[in-house]
Amino acid sequence: MKLNVRRTVLIGFAFFSICAFWQMYNSVIPLMLTNTFHLDETFSGMIMAADNVLALFLLPFFGSLSDRCHSRLGRRMPFILVGTALAVVGMIFLPIIDNAYYADGSGALLAAFIGVLLFVLVAMGTYRSPAVALMPDCTPKPLRSPANAIINLMGAVGGIIYLGIASVLYNKGRTAGLDHVDYLPLFVIVAAIMVVSVAIVFLTVKEPKLEAEVAAYEAKHPEENLVEKDAATGKEVLPAPVRRSLGFLLASIALWFIGYNAMETWFTTYAQAEWGMALGEASRCLIVANVGAIVSYIPVGAIASRVGRKRTIQGGIVLLGGGFAFCAAWTFAGMGFSPVLYVVMIVLGMGWAGINVNSLPMVVEMCKGSDTGKFTGLYYTFSMAAQTVTPIAAGWLMHNVSYRSLFIYATVFVAASFVTMLFVHHGDSKLVEKRGLEAFDTD
Repeated sequence: MKLNVRRTVLIGFAFFSICAFWQMYNSVIPLMLTNTFHLDETFSGMIMAADNVLALFLLPFFGSLSDRCHSRLGRRMPFILVGTALAVVGMIFLPIIDNAYYADGSGALLAAFIGVLLFVLVAMGTYRSPAVALMPDCTPKPLRSPANAIINLMGAVGGIIYLGIASVLYNKGRTAGLDHVDYLPLFVIVAAIMVVSVAIVFLTVKEPKLEAEVAAYEAKHPEENLVEKDAATGKEVLPAPVRRSLGFLLASIALWFIGYNAMETWFTTYAQAEWGMALGEASRCLIVANVGAIVSYIPVGAIASRVGRKRTIQGGIVLLGGGFAFCAAWTFAGMGFSPVLYVVMIVLGMGWAGINVNSLPMVVEMCKGSDTGKFTGLYYTFSMAAQTVTPIAAGWLMHNVSYRSLFIYATVFVAASFVTMLFVHHGDSKLVEKRGLEAFDTD
């Protein structure tokens, strides 16, 4: 058995489109809220946090709902197609309303903007879990770490392509001196990217056929199925030891997202205050961290195939926590900006890749094939809950204790995730030991 890289890349176009959208959303919507609608940072922040709050409910709900979908297109494809269509239609109205408000200033237009924005967020929430669940649905369990590495890489490419387009269309030379920036061309281009990406998935990924292939593989390898039948009810359930592993794994996911997202949210503010860095220098550090993650995705998938997912995640935790601890010590030593920080950011990106590539496959490893969407939703529930709470908690510490508490806070929570991972004894899958690209094969 060999991972079908081409097919995995095609499946990855669903995540590619999602990441292109969210990169634009996080970059442009705050500018619209503050520059056009003149909302203060607090109210703008509340609106920007709505996606995380909605995700807590929408992602597990629609993930579980897609598990029960029976369609000739498959379980996930109807949600991907309908969700994308609704999101694309809704998002085009956002810059139109933004432009109209600049010309008119009507309060009704602000209400309309917020209403359409919530509609788009709900539309995106309907298909994120089904889109992510499509990979484990179509990939045998032992191959899901290298497959997830490709999916993450596709998502990163989607974000990078958006950034490239935005940098060309809205560079300083084009926007300097403008009282108002028209973002409609950018939204149309991203909408087109989303439509084309999902069309590629629809035309090339035959979900029912691939699910049948995976089901046939699992029938031949019952030892990989962690569920068992309850003697009293006859229903398939997770044994108590597997449930404990799942609980500790979900706790670990929440803990490392608490640490990493706190750094990601507050890094530029921290770097300016403690290291005397300009916004451009701080932003470059975050870009370097993202590059470190991107170049690590494929190697990390191969490493997990050789040594196992749990060990790879623990190695990633050590790199991430060690990098955070170094940053804390750097600050207490009174150091400012130095190119050494770029090296540290690469290490942080590598550590995050080791964690991110393998955590979702470990979660879905513990479920039966018909529950993949539900377990994908569980993964997002814990990760999104962490990302909703941690900017507030870390911000409170920075404001009321000291800015220097940021990296201590991040280090403590990431270190705690290493402890909880010690109690995770299920969800691993190690392929036969091979080198390089051969690690994507198993006999």
